[in-house]
Amino acid sequence: MKENQIGTIIIDAAVAVHRELGPGLLELVYEVALCKELNERDIKTDRQVPVPIEYKGVKFDEGFRVDIIVEKKVIVELKSVERVTGAHKKQVQTYLRLTGCKLGYLLNFGEALMKDGITRCVNGLEEKTLSAFASPRE
Repeated sequence: MKENQIGTIIIDAAVAVHRELGPGLLELVYEVALCKELNERDIKTDRQVPVPIEYKGVKFDEGFRVDIIVEKKVIVELKSVERVTGAHKKQVQTYLRLTGCKLGYLLNFGEALMKDGITRCVNGLEEKTLSAFASPRE
């Protein structure tokens, strides 16, 4: 399965979780619920994945933790805040660069509508061009 296909499933699952639970809970609650929702759709998830970094020739075993990695291809960073900031977006971009993943999502479950809380981030992912009349799910 390709990154964009996985991304579509992630967004559908996130909307389902947000509809069921609503905004304003702890990020951990959404993390557990989203993974359950994805696993029910036969999508593999890994939670709180430590990612090593190298700095000046020294490898640090745990540079950071990714909230969720889906199908070993797509990073999902979860927030439950009033508004995401540029720093949150840069965080996902850095995670993509350091892991070599090509697609990531910053999902803010703090928004009243989930569609307003979705930020898509890419790192060298080839995008297929959509015609003006094509559905974004194509």
